[in-house]
Amino acid sequence: MSDSVSTSSKEARVAVQRAFGRDADEAELARMGYKQELRRELGVVQNFGVSFSIISVITGISSLFAYGLNTGGPAVMVWGWIVVGEITFRLIDLLGIASEICSAHPTSGGPYFWAAMVSPPERAAFASWVTGWFNLLGQVAVTTGISFACATFISTVSTFNTDFVPNAHRTIGIYAAVLVAQGLINTFGVHLLKYLNNISVWWHACGTTALTIAILAKAPTHQSGKFVFRTFIDGTGVDGVGWSERASPAYVAVVGILMAQYTLTGFDASAHMTEETRNAAMSGPIGIVMAISVSAVLGWFLLLGLLFSIQDLDNTLATPTGEPVAQIFLDTVGEKGAIVLMVIVIGAMFFCGVFSVTSNSRMMYAFARDGGIPGHKFFHKVDPKRKSPIRTVWLACTLSFILGLPSLGSSVAFSAATSIATMGLYISYGIPIALRVVYRAQFVRGPFHLGALSYPIAVVSVLWICFISIVFILPELNPVNSQTLNYAIVAVGIVIVYSMGFWVLSARKWFTGPIKQIAAEEMGIDVMDPEAVDSAVERKQ
Repeated sequence: MSDSVSTSSKEARVAVQRAFGRDADEAELARMGYKQELRRELGVVQNFGVSFSIISVITGISSLFAYGLNTGGPAVMVWGWIVVGEITFRLIDLLGIASEICSAHPTSGGPYFWAAMVSPPERAAFASWVTGWFNLLGQVAVTTGISFACATFISTVSTFNTDFVPNAHRTIGIYAAVLVAQGLINTFGVHLLKYLNNISVWWHACGTTALTIAILAKAPTHQSGKFVFRTFIDGTGVDGVGWSERASPAYVAVVGILMAQYTLTGFDASAHMTEETRNAAMSGPIGIVMAISVSAVLGWFLLLGLLFSIQDLDNTLATPTGEPVAQIFLDTVGEKGAIVLMVIVIGAMFFCGVFSVTSNSRMMYAFARDGGIPGHKFFHKVDPKRKSPIRTVWLACTLSFILGLPSLGSSVAFSAATSIATMGLYISYGIPIALRVVYRAQFVRGPFHLGALSYPIAVVSVLWICFISIVFILPELNPVNSQTLNYAIVAVGIVIVYSMGFWVLSARKWFTGPIKQIAAEEMGIDVMDPEAVDSAVERKQ
């Protein structure tokens, strides 16, 4: 069966490439049932830059540094980073996203498209539907986490040498302004994204390196290796009794890896940008692998620099700025120097948010193109002038703002949003990997793969994703009440209930996933014409 499927797939690729002449990318997209609607002008460096900017170690580490110090402390932060980085790169990244699936199916739909392609035809629509909704949840939540962190750090730096007092309402206002700015760039500056991408890569790489060197060089004293590599801290108890006492230190340690796992996520952005990338079948996978490997090394360097530069642990934890990273800056380089370093961090966060909205909007556009979201007739249109899905840009910004509103009444809202982002994205990665394992006989590899290692690595990847999906819905603070509830379980529950319930009640009767576009091509329906596609779907209903 595998040989026949492989042969037929290769024949299809050759036939389509002949029809499209030299444009292999457009031919490959047509083979998957789509026409070239987005502007394809990104190279492998820009593709890498999108994922590298969204992973943004300076954003993830800085925004969750307080969480990490209180949930396991330096030891869990340092060793957790190594464990998570190794697993993410060796297992999930190399097999699940890059080599085996992204290379075989380079399309903006990413995981939800892959789920359909690695499933039998009769199960493809359901697999695509569920994966799409989890990926959408993760995409929205990761934008929330990034842009809300940017707003929080803007509030923090505004207190330096001023009488500004940040509060939840002011931070929400800044958060809204940040999202609007990022939405405007993705609306009117689409032609500039390639150049902003290049700037972002250098900003992150040089900024992170310069920041780390600066605090290490200017720190009056440095913490010992024992403090950095062996100190365990349990600050999870609101009333003084933490989870290490109520449960066990192991509980605190596994919950504490959120910082590392959240930071090293979002690399599917390279997949969502493949319809805008040249030589997508190779550039997408290479972009992902490069982004994860560079980020893992750079992030550990930054993490060690921050931990070694802590001057007074108690003062850092109880900092009046609200952000331990800001306190480290103040203690090492002084107020003026701290402002400069905060600008580097905020700039990185803003760039990260811009490209998160870019990736988010492409995923929503692709899902809407296949009728997967409410209002898909409205959202799957591409602006003819800018060749960009402007409507889903603002849908992404709006949903991200809504997800940030619980911060007005919850002390763990930010960490909950990062949990939602991590779970949503990794579950959407895990579903096609699991399907790749179950239906491996029918899978046709792309030019980038791992050969005999594929199957065992896939199995371990799925097991790890199941593990973190359970860990990140667990309560983070003790005792659990309305203020400390990890509402990640609520958000994930809503997606499960909605996607499953709507599927049973209605979607199963009409949603055909990516196959809808392929079938439309075979029926002579122009997929560039939304009304023609929708009419075909309505006739099926």
